[in-house]
Amino acid sequence: MLFGVGTASSFCFKGVYINSTIIVGNIFSRRSFSTMKDVVTDNASSLLTSEYVGEAPVLRPVSVRAKCSSNVQSTPEIEKKYVHGVYDAIAPHFSSTRFAKWPKVSAFLNSLSPGSLILDAGCGNGKYLGLNPDCFFIGCDISAALINICADRGHEVLVADAVNLPYRTGYGDAAISIAVLHHLSTEDRRRKAVEELVRVVKKGGCILITVWAREQEDTSLVEKWTPLNQRYIAEWIGPGSPRVRNPSSPRTLESIPEAEENGAGEQLKDLHAKSSKVKSDEVMDSTSQDKGRSLLTGSGKGYAEQQEFFVPWHLPYHRAEVSGASAVALASGLAKKDDKKGSVVYNRYYHVFSEGELERLVSGLDNAILVDRFYDKSNWCIILEKTS
Repeated sequence: MLFGVGTASSFCFKGVYINSTIIVGNIFSRRSFSTMKDVVTDNASSLLTSEYVGEAPVLRPVSVRAKCSSNVQSTPEIEKKYVHGVYDAIAPHFSSTRFAKWPKVSAFLNSLSPGSLILDAGCGNGKYLGLNPDCFFIGCDISAALINICADRGHEVLVADAVNLPYRTGYGDAAISIAVLHHLSTEDRRRKAVEELVRVVKKGGCILITVWAREQEDTSLVEKWTPLNQRYIAEWIGPGSPRVRNPSSPRTLESIPEAEENGAGEQLKDLHAKSSKVKSDEVMDSTSQDKGRSLLTGSGKGYAEQQEFFVPWHLPYHRAEVSGASAVALASGLAKKDDKKGSVVYNRYYHVFSEGELERLVSGLDNAILVDRFYDKSNWCIILEKTS
Protein backbone atom coordinates (compact mmCIF):
# COMPACT_ATOMS: atom_id res chain seq x y z
CA MET A 1 0.00 0.00 0.00
CA LEU A 2 1.41 3.35 -0.97
CA PHE A 3 0.29 6.62 0.51
CA GLY A 4 1.20 10.14 -0.55
CA VAL A 5 1.43 13.16 1.66
CA GLY A 6 1.61 16.87 0.92
CA THR A 7 1.30 20.08 2.87
CA ALA A 8 -2.17 21.61 2.76
CA SER A 9 -4.92 22.92 4.98
CA SER A 10 -6.65 20.57 7.40
CA PHE A 11 -9.37 18.26 6.16
CA CYS A 12 -11.37 15.28 7.35
CA PHE A 13 -10.41 11.71 6.44
CA LYS A 14 -12.60 8.87 7.77
CA GLY A 15 -13.85 11.15 10.49
CA VAL A 16 -10.36 12.22 11.60
CA TYR A 17 -9.21 15.81 11.03
CA ILE A 18 -5.63 15.98 9.86
CA ASN A 19 -3.81 19.31 10.07
CA SER A 20 -1.48 20.45 7.28
CA THR A 21 -1.50 17.07 5.58
CA ILE A 22 -3.19 15.53 2.59
CA ILE A 23 -3.57 11.77 2.74
CA VAL A 24 -4.33 9.84 -0.39
CA GLY A 25 -4.00 6.18 -1.07
CA ASN A 26 -5.33 3.07 -2.74
CA ILE A 27 -4.32 -0.55 -2.59
CA PHE A 28 -2.35 -1.78 -5.60
CA SER A 29 -3.34 -5.39 -6.00
CA ARG A 30 -1.12 -6.40 -8.91
CA ARG A 31 2.24 -4.99 -7.93
CA SER A 32 4.12 -4.54 -4.69
CA PHE A 33 5.80 -1.16 -4.16
CA SER A 34 8.48 -0.35 -1.66
CA THR A 35 7.75 2.90 0.14
CA MET A 36 10.07 5.88 0.28
CA LYS A 37 10.70 5.38 3.98
CA ASP A 38 14.36 5.42 5.05
CA VAL A 39 15.63 5.99 1.50
CA VAL A 40 18.47 8.50 1.33
CA THR A 41 18.75 10.63 -1.79
CA ASP A 42 20.93 13.57 -2.68
CA ASN A 43 18.23 15.66 -4.27
CA ALA A 44 14.97 15.14 -2.40
CA SER A 45 13.96 17.69 0.18
CA SER A 46 11.96 15.21 2.23
CA LEU A 47 11.54 11.54 2.95
CA LEU A 48 8.34 9.89 4.02
CA THR A 49 7.99 8.02 7.28
CA SER A 50 4.86 6.13 8.29
CA GLU A 51 2.64 6.47 11.33
CA TYR A 52 -1.04 5.99 12.09
CA VAL A 53 -3.68 8.66 12.64
CA GLY A 54 -6.82 6.87 13.78
CA GLU A 55 -7.25 4.03 11.28
CA ALA A 56 -5.43 5.76 8.46
CA PRO A 57 -1.75 5.05 7.76
CA VAL A 58 0.01 8.33 7.13
CA LEU A 59 3.39 9.10 5.62
CA ARG A 60 4.87 12.25 7.10
CA PRO A 61 7.78 14.22 5.60
CA VAL A 62 11.17 14.03 7.28
CA SER A 63 13.79 16.62 6.41
CA VAL A 64 16.99 15.51 4.67
CA ARG A 65 19.92 17.24 3.02
CA ALA A 66 19.56 18.72 -0.43
CA LYS A 67 22.09 19.66 -3.08
CA CYS A 68 19.94 22.31 -4.76
CA SER A 69 21.16 25.85 -4.48
CA SER A 70 18.82 27.98 -2.41
CA ASN A 71 18.00 30.30 -5.31
CA VAL A 72 16.69 27.35 -7.33
CA GLN A 73 14.82 25.74 -4.43
CA SER A 74 13.25 28.98 -3.27
CA THR A 75 10.01 29.66 -5.12
CA PRO A 76 9.93 33.18 -6.62
CA GLU A 77 7.06 35.37 -5.50
CA ILE A 78 5.72 35.59 -9.04
CA GLU A 79 5.18 31.82 -9.09
CA LYS A 80 3.61 31.82 -5.62
CA LYS A 81 1.12 34.49 -6.62
CA TYR A 82 0.47 33.90 -10.30
CA VAL A 83 0.80 30.11 -10.46
CA HIS A 84 0.27 28.47 -7.07
CA GLY A 85 -2.28 30.96 -5.75
CA VAL A 86 -4.19 31.13 -9.01
CA TYR A 87 -4.53 27.39 -9.55
CA ASP A 88 -5.65 26.87 -5.96
CA ALA A 89 -8.36 29.48 -6.55
CA ILE A 90 -9.58 28.21 -9.93
CA ALA A 91 -9.06 24.46 -9.35
CA PRO A 92 -12.70 23.22 -9.62
CA HIS A 93 -13.43 25.29 -12.73
CA PHE A 94 -10.05 24.49 -14.29
CA SER A 95 -10.63 20.79 -13.65
CA SER A 96 -14.04 20.91 -15.33
CA THR A 97 -12.36 22.05 -18.56
CA ARG A 98 -9.59 19.44 -18.51
CA PHE A 99 -10.91 16.05 -19.52
CA ALA A 100 -9.85 15.32 -23.13
CA LYS A 101 -6.53 13.53 -23.52
CA TRP A 102 -3.95 14.75 -25.99
CA PRO A 103 -3.37 11.94 -28.55
CA LYS A 104 0.42 11.95 -28.38
CA VAL A 105 0.48 11.92 -24.58
CA SER A 106 -1.96 9.00 -24.67
CA ALA A 107 0.18 7.23 -27.26
CA PHE A 108 3.29 7.66 -25.09
CA LEU A 109 1.55 6.25 -22.02
CA ASN A 110 0.03 3.36 -23.96
CA SER A 111 3.44 2.49 -25.43
CA LEU A 112 4.88 1.66 -22.00
CA SER A 113 5.30 -1.92 -20.82
CA PRO A 114 2.60 -3.49 -18.64
CA GLY A 115 3.37 -3.06 -14.96
CA SER A 116 5.32 0.17 -15.46
CA LEU A 117 5.24 2.76 -12.69
CA ILE A 118 4.61 6.19 -14.23
CA LEU A 119 5.28 9.43 -12.35
CA ASP A 120 3.18 12.41 -13.43
CA ALA A 121 4.91 15.59 -12.23
CA GLY A 122 2.34 18.38 -12.36
CA CYS A 123 -0.65 16.09 -12.74
CA GLY A 124 -3.29 18.83 -12.40
CA ASN A 125 -6.69 17.22 -12.03
CA GLY A 126 -5.23 13.81 -12.86
CA LYS A 127 -6.68 13.36 -16.33
CA TYR A 128 -3.74 11.17 -17.37
CA LEU A 129 -3.54 9.15 -14.15
CA GLY A 130 -4.68 5.61 -14.87
CA LEU A 131 -4.93 6.20 -18.62
CA ASN A 132 -3.06 2.96 -19.31
CA PRO A 133 -4.87 0.32 -17.23
CA ASP A 134 -1.85 -1.99 -17.38
CA CYS A 135 0.41 0.52 -15.64
CA PHE A 136 0.54 2.17 -12.23
CA PHE A 137 0.53 5.93 -11.74
CA ILE A 138 1.61 8.33 -9.01
CA GLY A 139 0.86 12.01 -9.51
CA CYS A 140 2.04 15.16 -7.81
CA ASP A 141 1.22 18.84 -8.17
CA ILE A 142 2.03 22.06 -6.34
CA SER A 143 -1.69 22.86 -6.01
CA ALA A 144 -3.28 21.27 -2.96
CA ALA A 145 -6.71 22.06 -4.39
CA LEU A 146 -6.01 20.09 -7.56
CA ILE A 147 -4.49 17.25 -5.55
CA ASN A 148 -7.70 17.07 -3.49
CA ILE A 149 -9.63 16.62 -6.75
CA CYS A 150 -7.29 13.79 -7.77
CA ALA A 151 -7.60 12.18 -4.35
CA ASP A 152 -11.39 12.28 -4.53
CA ARG A 153 -11.10 10.34 -7.79
CA GLY A 154 -9.07 7.64 -6.08
CA HIS A 155 -5.65 8.45 -7.54
CA GLU A 156 -2.30 8.04 -5.78
CA VAL A 157 -1.16 11.65 -5.45
CA LEU A 158 0.73 14.11 -3.26
CA VAL A 159 1.57 17.79 -3.15
CA ALA A 160 5.11 18.43 -4.38
CA ASP A 161 7.29 20.95 -6.19
CA ALA A 162 8.47 20.13 -9.71
CA VAL A 163 12.01 21.27 -8.89
CA ASN A 164 12.23 18.97 -5.87
CA LEU A 165 10.35 15.73 -6.51
CA PRO A 166 9.80 13.57 -3.39
CA TYR A 167 10.83 10.27 -4.99
CA ARG A 168 14.03 8.33 -4.59
CA THR A 169 16.43 8.12 -7.52
CA GLY A 170 15.40 5.52 -10.09
CA TYR A 171 11.94 5.08 -8.58
CA GLY A 172 9.73 5.09 -11.68
CA ASP A 173 9.82 3.40 -15.06
CA ALA A 174 8.73 6.57 -16.88
CA ALA A 175 7.67 10.13 -16.15
CA ILE A 176 5.60 12.84 -17.78
CA SER A 177 5.55 16.61 -17.35
CA ILE A 178 2.62 18.02 -19.29
CA ALA A 179 2.32 21.82 -19.48
CA VAL A 180 4.37 22.44 -16.33
CA LEU A 181 7.83 23.85 -17.13
CA HIS A 182 6.39 27.03 -18.64
CA HIS A 183 5.10 28.00 -15.18
CA LEU A 184 8.66 28.12 -13.78
CA SER A 185 10.05 31.63 -13.94
CA THR A 186 13.81 31.10 -14.36
CA GLU A 187 15.92 29.00 -16.65
CA ASP A 188 17.70 27.49 -13.64
CA ARG A 189 14.42 26.27 -12.17
CA ARG A 190 13.26 24.87 -15.50
CA ARG A 191 16.55 23.02 -15.92
CA LYS A 192 16.37 21.69 -12.37
CA ALA A 193 12.84 20.39 -13.00
CA VAL A 194 14.13 18.46 -16.02
CA GLU A 195 17.02 17.05 -13.98
CA GLU A 196 14.53 15.90 -11.35
CA LEU A 197 12.41 14.11 -13.94
CA VAL A 198 15.48 12.27 -15.19
CA ARG A 199 16.67 11.49 -11.67
CA VAL A 200 13.48 9.77 -10.54
CA VAL A 201 13.25 7.27 -13.42
CA LYS A 202 15.27 4.12 -13.92
CA LYS A 203 18.02 3.70 -16.49
CA GLY A 204 16.31 3.16 -19.83
CA GLY A 205 13.20 4.96 -18.65
CA CYS A 206 11.60 7.63 -20.82
CA ILE A 207 10.34 11.11 -19.96
CA LEU A 208 7.78 13.08 -21.99
CA ILE A 209 7.85 16.87 -21.54
CA THR A 210 5.48 19.37 -23.17
CA VAL A 211 5.50 23.18 -22.92
CA TRP A 212 3.54 25.99 -24.50
CA ALA A 213 5.12 27.27 -27.69
CA ARG A 214 5.60 30.91 -28.47
CA GLU A 215 4.97 29.96 -32.09
CA GLN A 216 1.21 29.59 -31.67
CA GLU A 217 -1.05 29.09 -34.64
CA ASP A 218 -3.79 31.32 -33.29
CA THR A 219 -2.20 34.74 -32.87
CA SER A 220 -5.55 36.26 -31.95
CA LEU A 221 -5.34 34.14 -28.78
CA VAL A 222 -1.80 35.31 -28.08
CA GLU A 223 -2.81 38.94 -28.38
CA LYS A 224 -5.11 38.45 -25.39
CA TRP A 225 -2.07 37.70 -23.27
CA THR A 226 -0.35 40.48 -21.34
CA PRO A 227 3.43 40.83 -21.76
CA LEU A 228 5.13 41.25 -18.42
CA ASN A 229 6.38 44.73 -17.71
CA GLN A 230 9.73 45.73 -16.24
CA ARG A 231 8.41 45.35 -12.70
CA TYR A 232 8.27 41.59 -13.15
CA ILE A 233 11.13 41.15 -15.61
CA ALA A 234 13.42 42.60 -12.92
CA GLU A 235 12.90 39.42 -10.89
CA TRP A 236 14.94 37.44 -13.43
CA ILE A 237 18.10 39.48 -13.70
CA GLY A 238 20.91 36.95 -13.38
CA PRO A 239 21.86 33.51 -14.77
CA GLY A 240 18.25 32.46 -15.20
CA SER A 241 17.01 35.59 -16.92
CA PRO A 242 14.99 35.13 -20.12
CA ARG A 243 16.83 35.64 -23.37
CA VAL A 244 15.44 37.47 -26.38
CA ARG A 245 15.43 35.26 -29.40
CA ASN A 246 16.88 36.52 -32.64
CA PRO A 247 13.93 36.26 -35.07
CA SER A 248 15.14 33.92 -37.79
CA SER A 249 13.39 32.17 -40.67
CA PRO A 250 9.75 32.24 -39.57
CA ARG A 251 7.93 28.90 -39.50
CA THR A 252 4.19 28.47 -39.71
CA LEU A 253 2.90 25.48 -37.80
CA GLU A 254 -0.36 23.61 -37.58
CA SER A 255 -1.73 22.98 -34.12
CA ILE A 256 -4.87 22.65 -32.06
CA PRO A 257 -5.55 25.42 -29.51
CA GLU A 258 -5.46 24.53 -25.83
CA ALA A 259 -9.25 24.65 -25.52
CA GLU A 260 -9.72 22.10 -28.31
CA GLU A 261 -8.14 18.99 -26.89
CA ASN A 262 -9.95 16.37 -28.98
CA GLY A 263 -8.34 14.71 -31.95
CA ALA A 264 -7.50 11.44 -33.63
CA GLY A 265 -4.86 9.30 -31.97
CA GLU A 266 -1.37 8.89 -33.37
CA GLN A 267 1.09 6.15 -32.45
CA LEU A 268 4.54 7.15 -31.27
CA LYS A 269 7.57 5.71 -32.98
CA ASP A 270 9.35 2.89 -31.19
CA LEU A 271 11.32 4.88 -28.62
CA HIS A 272 14.04 2.32 -28.16
CA ALA A 273 14.69 2.00 -31.90
CA LYS A 274 16.41 5.35 -31.73
CA SER A 275 19.91 4.61 -30.54
CA SER A 276 21.61 7.90 -31.23
CA LYS A 277 21.08 11.34 -29.79
CA VAL A 278 19.03 13.76 -31.88
CA LYS A 279 21.27 16.62 -32.90
CA SER A 280 20.13 20.09 -31.99
CA ASP A 281 20.45 21.41 -35.54
CA GLU A 282 18.10 18.87 -37.12
CA VAL A 283 15.00 20.22 -38.81
CA MET A 284 11.75 19.91 -36.83
CA ASP A 285 8.98 17.59 -37.97
CA SER A 286 8.61 18.25 -41.70
CA THR A 287 5.00 17.08 -41.70
CA SER A 288 3.79 20.27 -39.97
CA GLN A 289 1.47 22.07 -42.37
CA ASP A 290 1.81 25.72 -43.34
CA LYS A 291 -1.46 26.86 -41.81
CA GLY A 292 -2.02 29.66 -39.35
CA ARG A 293 0.42 32.43 -38.61
CA SER A 294 3.62 32.21 -36.62
CA LEU A 295 4.13 34.64 -33.81
CA LEU A 296 7.18 35.80 -35.68
CA THR A 297 4.99 37.27 -38.40
CA GLY A 298 3.72 39.36 -35.53
CA SER A 299 1.14 42.00 -34.88
CA GLY A 300 3.52 44.92 -34.40
CA LYS A 301 3.17 44.76 -30.62
CA GLY A 302 6.55 43.25 -29.83
CA TYR A 303 5.20 39.73 -29.38
CA ALA A 304 7.95 38.30 -31.59
CA GLU A 305 10.53 38.97 -28.88
CA GLN A 306 8.32 38.41 -25.85
CA GLN A 307 8.33 35.17 -23.86
CA GLU A 308 7.03 36.23 -20.45
CA PHE A 309 3.25 36.60 -20.29
CA PHE A 310 0.27 36.80 -18.01
CA VAL A 311 -2.41 34.54 -19.48
CA PRO A 312 -5.94 35.25 -18.21
CA TRP A 313 -8.30 32.72 -16.71
CA HIS A 314 -11.94 33.77 -16.53
CA LEU A 315 -13.68 32.26 -13.53
CA PRO A 316 -17.46 32.71 -13.93
CA TYR A 317 -19.17 34.55 -11.11
CA HIS A 318 -21.27 31.50 -10.28
CA ARG A 319 -18.06 29.45 -9.80
CA ALA A 320 -16.28 32.06 -7.70
CA GLU A 321 -16.34 31.76 -3.92
CA VAL A 322 -18.03 34.84 -2.53
CA SER A 323 -16.24 34.60 0.81
CA GLY A 324 -13.34 32.40 -0.29
CA ALA A 325 -10.25 32.56 -2.49
CA SER A 326 -11.81 34.81 -5.11
CA ALA A 327 -12.90 37.40 -2.55
CA VAL A 328 -9.39 37.47 -1.12
CA ALA A 329 -7.88 37.69 -4.61
CA LEU A 330 -10.10 40.62 -5.55
CA ALA A 331 -9.32 42.42 -2.32
CA SER A 332 -5.57 41.94 -2.77
CA GLY A 333 -5.53 42.85 -6.44
CA LEU A 334 -4.52 39.35 -7.57
CA ALA A 335 -7.75 39.15 -9.58
CA LYS A 336 -10.17 41.64 -11.08
CA LYS A 337 -13.81 41.65 -12.11
CA ASP A 338 -14.99 41.59 -15.70
CA ASP A 339 -18.67 42.48 -15.49
CA LYS A 340 -19.13 42.20 -19.26
CA LYS A 341 -18.16 38.54 -19.17
CA GLY A 342 -19.53 37.97 -15.68
CA SER A 343 -16.27 36.58 -14.37
CA VAL A 344 -13.37 37.03 -12.03
CA VAL A 345 -10.18 37.26 -14.08
CA TYR A 346 -6.96 35.73 -12.80
CA ASN A 347 -3.58 36.10 -14.48
CA ARG A 348 -1.39 33.01 -14.77
CA TYR A 349 2.35 33.38 -15.31
CA TYR A 350 3.81 31.68 -18.41
CA HIS A 351 7.24 31.55 -19.96
CA VAL A 352 6.39 30.43 -23.49
CA PHE A 353 9.16 28.47 -25.21
CA SER A 354 10.65 29.46 -28.54
CA GLU A 355 11.56 26.88 -31.17
CA GLY A 356 14.66 24.93 -30.10
CA GLU A 357 14.67 26.32 -26.55
CA LEU A 358 13.48 23.10 -24.91
CA GLU A 359 16.16 21.12 -26.71
CA ARG A 360 18.82 23.60 -25.58
CA LEU A 361 17.54 23.31 -22.01
CA VAL A 362 18.21 19.55 -21.95
CA SER A 363 21.36 19.57 -24.08
CA GLY A 364 23.68 19.63 -21.07
CA LEU A 365 22.32 16.48 -19.44
CA ASP A 366 25.01 13.83 -19.05
CA ASN A 367 22.65 10.99 -18.12
CA ALA A 368 19.89 11.30 -20.73
CA ILE A 369 19.54 11.60 -24.50
CA LEU A 370 16.89 13.24 -26.64
CA VAL A 371 15.09 10.52 -28.60
CA ASP A 372 12.19 12.45 -30.09
CA ARG A 373 10.82 15.94 -30.43
CA PHE A 374 7.73 17.32 -32.09
CA TYR A 375 5.20 20.16 -32.20
CA ASP A 376 1.70 19.29 -31.04
CA LYS A 377 -1.30 21.40 -30.06
CA SER A 378 0.73 24.61 -29.94
CA ASN A 379 3.25 22.88 -27.68
CA TRP A 380 6.90 21.99 -28.11
CA CYS A 381 7.41 18.42 -26.93
CA ILE A 382 10.41 16.18 -26.30
CA ILE A 383 11.03 12.62 -25.16
CA LEU A 384 14.18 11.83 -23.18
CA GLU A 385 15.69 8.45 -22.35
CA LYS A 386 17.78 8.01 -19.21
CA THR A 387 21.14 6.46 -20.06
CA SER A 388 22.81 6.07 -16.66
